[in-house]
This record gives sequence, C-alpha cells and structure tokens, in this order.
Amino acid sequence: MSDAAASNYDVVVIGGGPGGYVAAIRAAQLGLRAAVVESEELGGICLNWGCIPSKAILRSAEVLTLFHHAKDFGISADNITADYGAAIARCRKIVDTQVKGVNYLMRKNKIDVVRGRGRLVAKDRVAVSGGPDGDREIQGRNIIIATGSRVRTLPGVDLDGKNIISTKEVWGIEDQPGSVLIIGAGPIGVEFATAYHAYGVDTTIVEFLPRAIPLEDEEMSAELQRAMSRRGVKFLTATKVDGAEVRGGKVAVTVSPAPGGERVEVRGEYSAGPQARTTAPGEGETRTIEVDRVLLAAGFVPNSDDIGMEAAGVETDKRGYITVDEYMQTSVPGVYAIGDVVGKLPLAHTAYAQAELAAEAIAEHETVPIDYDAIPRCTYSNPQVASLGKTEAQAREGGREVNVGKFTFRPNGKAQALGEVDGKLKVIADAHSGEILGVHMIGPDVTELIAEFAIARTLEATPLEVARAVHPHPTLSEVIAEAARSVEGQPIHGA
Repeated sequence: MSDAAASNYDVVVIGGGPGGYVAAIRAAQLGLRAAVVESEELGGICLNWGCIPSKAILRSAEVLTLFHHAKDFGISADNITADYGAAIARCRKIVDTQVKGVNYLMRKNKIDVVRGRGRLVAKDRVAVSGGPDGDREIQGRNIIIATGSRVRTLPGVDLDGKNIISTKEVWGIEDQPGSVLIIGAGPIGVEFATAYHAYGVDTTIVEFLPRAIPLEDEEMSAELQRAMSRRGVKFLTATKVDGAEVRGGKVAVTVSPAPGGERVEVRGEYSAGPQARTTAPGEGETRTIEVDRVLLAAGFVPNSDDIGMEAAGVETDKRGYITVDEYMQTSVPGVYAIGDVVGKLPLAHTAYAQAELAAEAIAEHETVPIDYDAIPRCTYSNPQVASLGKTEAQAREGGREVNVGKFTFRPNGKAQALGEVDGKLKVIADAHSGEILGVHMIGPDVTELIAEFAIARTLEATPLEVARAVHPHPTLSEVIAEAARSVEGQPIHGA
C-alpha cells in the first residue's frame, strides 16, 4: 500500500465484491476519497465463483442442447462432442477479463485498493492484516461493511476440493463426472443441474424443503421441477443429507426424510412456510446414494463474525446479519453495511443498489430508499425462472385482495420460432388500486423480460398501463402485455 493510502479517507469499504467496489466508485463520483480493503480478487463471489462463471457454463450447456435438438430446426449435426474442461477454461478466461475490468475502474476513479483482511477496531478505523504491505491501520470518516457471505456447510459433509466440492472449487476441476449429487435445489443448485445434465452427467438434486426453488411462487416451482424431471434430472425433495463419505473414488451420500410439515427458517426476506412433504412413495427411509461427485449448494451464511462488530458496537441479528436502517446505516452512526452481510434479498444487483444508496447517503446526495419488492430474482436454469415482489400466497396472507393474470408462451409466435413454447407469466395486482404486488415467470429468456416489470413497479404503473404500452411483434415481450391484460380478464390471444 502506498504512503498516501495510510492517510485518512472519507470512505473505507471492507470488501471488494459487487457491493464494495460499486460503493467505492459511487463515493468517488460524488467527490469522496475512497479505499477498498480486499484479501482476494476484486468482484467477490459473484464475479469470481458465482454469477459470471456459472452463466458462462450455462451458455455452453445451452449451445450443446441446441445441437442435440438440431433436427427440430432442419439441421443435421452428427458426431457432436463436448469438452467440459474447455468450457470450464472458457469460464475462467471470462472471469479474468471481468476482474481486470474492475481493477481498471479502481484506477480510473482514483480508488486505493488495500490488499489484506479488513477488521473494524473502532467505528472509524480498520485494521488490515495478511496483505503484501504488512499489517497496518487505515482511518475513514465513514466505513462501509461489504464482507459478503460464504458457503453454508453441513454436518457430515466435509469439503475436500475434489470429490465433495462447493460452488467455489467447481471452477478448478476440468474433469467431467459421470454422476453428481447436488445438495440444495435453490437457484444455484438447479442452475448447476441444468449444466451438468446438458453434458450427459447423471444428476440428482436433494432438497430439504418440500419443493425446488422453494422461495419462488408454487406454480413456478412445480413447473420447473416437472420440466427438469422430464429431461432426466432426479429430485429428492423433503429430504435431508445425513452425511457424505468418499469410498474408493466414489462418494456415498446418506439421505433420509426431512421433518415433515415444519416451518423452516430460510435465508433472506422470504419464507417458504409450512408445506406437505413430497417425497415419492418408497423413498421415505434412510438410504445411500453413490455418485462420482457431490456439489454443496445449500446456501450461504454472512461473513459478519470476526470482523470487529463488537469493537465498533455494530448490532447483528440472531443469524449474524448486520442490522441496518433504510439508508443502510448500522446501529453506529457513520458505519454502513451492504450486500449479503445484511441478508436483504442477497443478490449481486441488490448489493449494487445498496452500494449506491449508502454512498449517496454518506455524501448527503439526494437518494431514495430501496423498494425490495421491485428487485428481480433470477434463476438461469432451463427453463429460466424470474420474479419480483410477493408470491400469490404471500399477497393473500398479507390481507390483500388480489387479481391474478396468467398467460402462457405457447401461442406466442416468437416462442414457437425459437422452439421454446413451455412456460408462463403470472401477474399479481391489488384488486382496488392496481398496484403490481408480484410477478412470476418461467420460460425462455424470462431473466431478461423481468426488467420490464421492475421498471413498471418503480414507476408505480398498473397492469393496464403495462398492457397499453405497445410491445413489438414478434417478440417474447408480447407475453408480458397479454399477462397484464389477463389481470382484468381481457387477453387478446388467450383461449
């Protein structure tokens, strides 16, 4: 670290992930002197081991799937071979390019990057250890904690980096397994299942809760599980993993029924609530499944321990998430927290929004608190799933009288041209005001389409106003207009 970096800063950000580096950039744009403390590569989990490489491998899987269905488009493609190792290498290359881009942004915005592990020693001082420049302290008029999260471990499932891995180690392994068991059917689990299955890997997903993607609307969850099951992915829901043991190069995984009908606390703002178990007949007993590899994708826990919370007096909840107000300030004035470590819809783009909000609050720049019901949630499986706001059950449980509009992709001309007609949209609106309470989608490119409803929610548009906006033909976006019209029971192309 340079001598200049040892002087005072307006903002010191602990953590250089999606929230951390964006907070520093926004602070610099607003005329504040900023530093980022980071012990690993800039970009955090999302860029290095999560969002970016996973989308790269999913693109390879998508291309491979298209080749397998070439005859549907009048094309003969014989002797197709897939090099899984080359696909993984491509993922790492894309990550390297992105990391270089973030480092460039730090230089462009004159942000000091302090290498090492950051820890609060007071509300305005950060101790940095383990870096190339030795241990030292830096001072900041304001501190932003952006330490993110780490993989949630399970008792009896010990990661070895080869046979039993997490979503971090997967990018360093280029050999393709013959079979894999994925622990967790959340977005990460079903995305990896999509990629593995496309490469011909015998794929099983084990989920403790009663259904796949349990935080999503039940209809979308059921649709995804049906679609993936038809392709050959095996689901064991309402099932817990008791242990995993490597035996002669294979992994023996012991599973048993999860406690039925219990309310299970889940990460984030949404709870799946009590539901019936869905384990199929004959599967309701302890048994062992043997596979080549186990991938742990059972969620994350906040990195809030051993970073000096007590020294600074920063409050956390019982799960370890840092408590913040609507402007991301903690219980200590001048100390802010953003991203996964606060547990409010832990997604990279949530961290982006929180980062800008915190930096603007510090700079006393005009800003607006975040409407978390306007933030999209995206699952890049095949088929894709996207949503925002409340599920239908949550809206009704909250005492709202709702109108629900639905429309499928099947009659859509662009969907037919793409050969992807499965899926649907569901819009939940307040029956009196027309306020958009929730939107849920499954089908082709819905992770792109959901942004239209994020804008609509932000601008307080009603489904009728969304429907009146002219959507180009032929596009998948026409399904948005039809679903919006369906809220009032007036779709144009509906049966």
